[in-house]
Amino acid sequence: MRRKRYTSDVTDEEWAIIERLIPPAKTGGRPRTTNMRDVVDAIFYVLKTSCQWANLPGDFPPYSTVFDYYTQWRKNKVWQSMNDALREEVRQAEGRQATPSAAILDSQTVKTTEKGGRGASMAANS
Repeated sequence: MRRKRYTSDVTDEEWAIIERLIPPAKTGGRPRTTNMRDVVDAIFYVLKTSCQWANLPGDFPPYSTVFDYYTQWRKNKVWQSMNDALREEVRQAEGRQATPSAAILDSQTVKTTEKGGRGASMAANS
């Protein structure tokens, strides 16, 4: 574990929930040596601070490793499945059905003109 804590780091309680949602290491080949909590903390650090991947502090895993996990999880919809699982757990803890039974969509469209500034208003007829 890293020595320095960041405000974007997950707490022990949060990690206990997230850890089981992290995909297991691939079978075969070298065993995973990267601490997955550090990877998650690094991803959250980038998302919270908006820093560039290459500017991750040195006490995180290498930025290329963190970025690879982030993009791989995005491509494989791991983030979506994590969000779905967590949302369902929260709903059930509140005594509600795991998935929503209704939804509200607001499809209002606001039309704008391509004219800008004073050209957008029309002069009154005399």
